[in-house]
Amino acid sequence: MTDPTALLTALQNGDSFFPGGGFAASWGLETLFTDTYVHDAETLRHFVQVQLCHRWARCDRPALVWAYRAAGELEKVAAVDAELEALSLARELRVVSQRAGRALLRVHARLKTPRAADYLERVKTGQAWSHLPVVQGLVWRGVGLDAEQASLLSGHLQVMAFVSAAIRLGFVSHIQAQLIVQRIHPTLTALLAAPLPESLSSFTPVSDIAMMRHETQATRLFAN
Repeated sequence: MTDPTALLTALQNGDSFFPGGGFAASWGLETLFTDTYVHDAETLRHFVQVQLCHRWARCDRPALVWAYRAAGELEKVAAVDAELEALSLARELRVVSQRAGRALLRVHARLKTPRAADYLERVKTGQAWSHLPVVQGLVWRGVGLDAEQASLLSGHLQVMAFVSAAIRLGFVSHIQAQLIVQRIHPTLTALLAAPLPESLSSFTPVSDIAMMRHETQATRLFAN
């Protein structure tokens, strides 16, 4: 990413200060921490790697890219949205993804990002679901990022959401979190270099079940 405008745009949209709504969930991590399944830096690194390889790379990234490519035809964007809805088995995952995507859409509609307001209207009228990867593909094309830059930003934000949740849960330090981010970079770059799958899929049953069980926890810090 050598274009300074694209770099600045990515930094703006990837900053936790940006009100995109993506850091309100633990993606099942809170339940897994309570169960001591994920409890230190090494088990967290493994969790992040599994999520990237078996959900993000197979489901979120291709959904983002397909929505990016279809941005000029909102019916096709909505079709990707509907497919992602059908593949998200955990209700908590669906709700958080929709809420985060809707929050991101609202911000970009107010920023006058092309097509954001039109797609938000579709969401309001029940013609689209607003899943986060789909909205990311739509709005990040609107702000001028290319598909590779948008995918990189998506993967980075997903990793940061995981380590941020772990910090707030109190079982890793800020330094440990940054070391995990560094160690995950080769995995993320390798996934970005791989061809897109022909269809959406995911296989993360442990975290999916953890999200389903989250509402039964006695104390809860996160939305899922």
